[in-house]
Amino acid sequence: MTIYVSNLSFTISEDQLKKVFLPFGEVSSARIMTDKFTNRSRGFAFIEMPDEQEGQKAIDDLNGSNCEGRPMVVNMAKPKSQF
Repeated sequence: MTIYVSNLSFTISEDQLKKVFLPFGEVSSARIMTDKFTNRSRGFAFIEMPDEQEGQKAIDDLNGSNCEGRPMVVNMAKPKSQF
């Protein structure tokens, strides 16, 4: 399951974000999206969790929760649209 996380602090690292999701189950990856010119965080990320139930529990519990002073928005990621 791919999870979309937004409203992240610009200083959070991928390791720190992964630790936020680990209590809910296995985390395959945590990727913070960065600006290609400045390499600065864009404030959102994608989390991969192989177990659907664990991923849904993480979404339910973490959506709106505080992370480094900001309320995270946590949703199931939408598939990439094909143009």
